[in-house]
Amino acid sequence: MEITTIIDPRIVKTNMAAESKGDVLNQLTTLLLDAGYITDIDGFIRDIYAREEEGMTGIGNYIAIPHGKSAFVKEVGVAIGVLENEIPWETLDGKGVKGIILFAVGNDIAGAKEHLKLLSLFARKLGNDEVIENLLLSKNADEVMKAFKL
Repeated sequence: MEITTIIDPRIVKTNMAAESKGDVLNQLTTLLLDAGYITDIDGFIRDIYAREEEGMTGIGNYIAIPHGKSAFVKEVGVAIGVLENEIPWETLDGKGVKGIILFAVGNDIAGAKEHLKLLSLFARKLGNDEVIENLLLSKNADEVMKAFKL
């Protein structure tokens, strides 16, 4: 499985104007709904926040990887947002966030397996500072895809 085959340009949003975590999650979740990945925005967001209570999803270096294992997921997907400006987010390094990778996976056993695969794939890429730098400078979905090809 390659990241570039997982990324759907319909659920990538660059140059995002957002002031808060809630704003970002609403925008990305709306993309997921419009593209047919989830069935309910409010229910899915509730599941994301339930996961956020278990531990911070800001991994540092201006990146957050929130995820919702949820019954409202119809198809596994990864929504990606690149913000115009840094916003507050609970992170391991105390910095804010500019890049968000939101996993949408089912809450069953198959969803749990997909979730682990996705986390592993993205963690390997996000361990590379050059990938993060290119991601945060991306101006469109094609540039986001190119960032993850490094």
